[in-house]
Formats: sequence, structure tokens, C-alpha cells
Amino acid sequence: MGTFQAKPYGKKGTFDPLAAKVKQRPFLFFGLPFIAIIIGGSFGLSQLTQTRYDHRDMRHKKVAKEEALGMDKNRRKLSLQEEYWRLQAKTDEDWEQVRIDRPEGVE
Repeated sequence: MGTFQAKPYGKKGTFDPLAAKVKQRPFLFFGLPFIAIIIGGSFGLSQLTQTRYDHRDMRHKKVAKEEALGMDKNRRKLSLQEEYWRLQAKTDEDWEQVRIDRPEGVE
């Protein structure tokens, strides 16, 4: 059976200075990186989400343009002045003003 190497007492390891600093200020080594990752991730996800919605909007605009082109084939041009004259010619002058009885209690 193999033997384990004995760690001599009092010999310093390579990470001992870092371990001492972590014990003195744990927030700098654990809390601050954690908060930085959370905040950075929030900004990163917002950029990815915005890209997603921009891509979706662009795709819907393309479909809307294609549909609009398909509908415009059989349409006539619309002019407000022509519509106004058409509606003016359509009014009928053969109506008669009729007075209705007033409700009771109203003078």
C-alpha cells in the first residue's frame, strides 16, 4: 500500500496568503463577484431579449408588407375630394320632417 506524503508542520502552501485575505474580507472575494455577475447578467439578458423582439418585429413587418402588396392589386385609388362629391350626390331630398309627440310631463 502506498504511503501518503506527510505535510510538514508550519510549511506554508501556495494559497495561504489568499486564504488569509479571504478570512479578513470575505465580501470582496465572494459577495462582490456574485453581485457583479448578477448585474452583468441582467444587462446581458436585456440585450438578448431586445434582439429577440427586434427580430420578431422585423419578421412581422415583412409579412405585413407582403400582405399589403397582395391586397393593393385590385384596389382603386382613394381621393377624399371624390368621396366627398360622391357622398354629396347620394343625399336624398325626398325626406320629410315629422314632429313626434313629446313625452308626458315635458313642456
